[in-house]
Amino acid sequence: MLTQWLRRRRERRTGFPGARINNRDLTALLTPVGAQGHPNLNRLRLIANAIDPLALNIKQMGYSLARQLADALPPPTGTVARKHNLPSGLSTQAAMESEWVAHWCGELKIPVTYHRKLWELCFVLQFLFEADMIAPGKRGLGFGCGEEPLPSYLAAHGVSVTATDIPPEEAVSSGWRESGQHATARDLAFMEHLVGRQAFDENVDLRFVDMNRIPADLTGYDFCWSICALEHLGSIRNGLAFVENAMACLRPGGVAVHTTEFNIREDGPTVDNWMSVAFQRKHMEELAQKLRSQGHHVAPFDFDLGGGPLDRFVDMPPYHGELPASFAEWLGPPAHLKASMDGMIVTCIGIAIRKAS
Repeated sequence: MLTQWLRRRRERRTGFPGARINNRDLTALLTPVGAQGHPNLNRLRLIANAIDPLALNIKQMGYSLARQLADALPPPTGTVARKHNLPSGLSTQAAMESEWVAHWCGELKIPVTYHRKLWELCFVLQFLFEADMIAPGKRGLGFGCGEEPLPSYLAAHGVSVTATDIPPEEAVSSGWRESGQHATARDLAFMEHLVGRQAFDENVDLRFVDMNRIPADLTGYDFCWSICALEHLGSIRNGLAFVENAMACLRPGGVAVHTTEFNIREDGPTVDNWMSVAFQRKHMEELAQKLRSQGHHVAPFDFDLGGGPLDRFVDMPPYHGELPASFAEWLGPPAHLKASMDGMIVTCIGIAIRKAS
């Protein structure tokens, strides 16, 4: 009786149901205000009320720190490409502050910011440079290129590039591209600040390719790459199979460089069989072992998470694309090396492979 009296009293005070909960009741419990505009005083809503302010506090402090550190870095001008014998590994603050990242940001004509997607571009270019692949006459194959600057940059250096992307019908049905945007993928890949139109047209070709079913005629390339693509192939198993299958596109001694989402927890659950998955250390080690058993050379892994303050900053939802435009502008450009994805802490990992010769 006391429980029923308390429940009825709470409902009279707040206008929200409070005992046995179905989906409709749960929605009511989480609604910020009731029908008359009164604040929802339910305990669950009171806890939820703190989530958005906490997330925004965390984001603005991390972004502000990243901007201050970036402003203190020397501008990426006058740098020289050098071979650093990089390992396969993770995006870290130390990497973002390195000479090689500064050089490739300068080459791409973009400022150095602490964002893991920027690290992915630099990681691929550094490995291609170390393998002497950025040179006239080389042939490169990019998977899932979208609007990446790499096809334009490579074309400006005389590299013949086949840039691939998801077939338009799959892009629209999966929501990866809005209808009408994907058909102009080749023009979207053209970056006029990196390459002239003639050099781009002469050196860049576009193919629509399903990465789960690579066409047999894509062979004989000096190198291939993918950036933040293989996690979108439907499962961890499909992503690992793609890396292995893509080796068939290379000539003997050719180079493959891939980056993807990495769950920093070595144990416990991870996202799989979903539109975006997160690989773990065990998956990378199993992949490397399998590739080595086939005679390929895999750059050794360094799984160090980094020791800087931005290595310990984990961005969290809502992300920029989910925020109202005014909020996104107020926060400023996103800057993170690690982020929360479906409750997992993820960063970017890169793997470099040289095909058996």
